[in-house]
Amino acid sequence: MPTYQYECNTCSHQFEVFQSIKDDALKVCPECGKEVRRLITGGGGVIYKGSGFYRTDRGLTDHAANVKDAQKAKAAAAKNPASPCAACAKAESGECGAA
Repeated sequence: MPTYQYECNTCSHQFEVFQSIKDDALKVCPECGKEVRRLITGGGGVIYKGSGFYRTDRGLTDHAANVKDAQKAKAAAAKNPASPCAACAKAESGECGAA
């Protein structure tokens, strides 16, 4: 749930309220009881949860396997450039159905 900033139009009192996006905006100042307006703020930073957002999130073995697959694909393309699946790492082993 986001935090919203408000400012009173009369007394200039500023305050923050932690409320749901679905909630209506506040209309009354807690200090003087007059009308308030919601301010537009920059908000908070982005929070990444889970894995795979950064290059360093993968284990070294995953990266090594990807490099090895790319090397196999390059070698297969060099051996048989006319193959419809020359760029595929599975073409060399015969696992690819397109070859």
